[in-house]
Amino acid sequence: MSSIIETVDLVKEYSQGEKSLRVLKGINMKVEEGDFMAIMGPSGSGKSTLLNMIGALDKPTSGTVLIRGVDISTLSDNQLADLRSKEIGFIFQFFNLISRMKALGNVELPMVIAGVPRRERRERASKLLEMVGLGERMHHRPMELSGGEQQRVAIARALVNDPAVLLCDEVTGNLDSKTGQDIMQLMRNLNNEQGKTFVLITHDPVVAQSTDRLVTLHDGEIIGEKRVW
Repeated sequence: MSSIIETVDLVKEYSQGEKSLRVLKGINMKVEEGDFMAIMGPSGSGKSTLLNMIGALDKPTSGTVLIRGVDISTLSDNQLADLRSKEIGFIFQFFNLISRMKALGNVELPMVIAGVPRRERRERASKLLEMVGLGERMHHRPMELSGGEQQRVAIARALVNDPAVLLCDEVTGNLDSKTGQDIMQLMRNLNNEQGKTFVLITHDPVVAQSTDRLVTLHDGEIIGEKRVW
């Protein structure tokens, strides 16, 4: 199995006046192709900061992030944006849907930015919404959808550019337990059937135990790693 993402001695510090706060303290981690893994830790452990680093949304203070073997610190802003668009899909706790747009329009949006022709993006977005079980709800706006349905829209949107890896930040945190289980099963199916790689940031042990691999983070350091299954 080859690594899609690798971090080497990753450090992230934020300045607080004359002092600096070290949030990540030399993280060495690999995300392998086909992983269905969780990064778990309490609030303040550095989970979201690590997600931002491996998703090329933020730059480390020191150390290296490699995506498909490329040191992303060597890329221009345009190259980084292109890499994120093609290789990485993001799914967030609060869905981040645009309220005035229908589900179909929300899923199409990354393709609009990528310059995909209208007919092609409409067809692809429709197929993805069918796949996540929202074929009959694609013309509804977010406020007309349940939390679970909104998260399904967000998952479909994350898939439109066919990324290799999906980075998920507390994706079940805003859902009831039954809906959360349904979303986990949907992501597991995408992992099994399409080989999509998933990295889930969570503080929920139930979510963590539903993955194949668990990395435990505490105070900016990896304190444990194990295979769950």
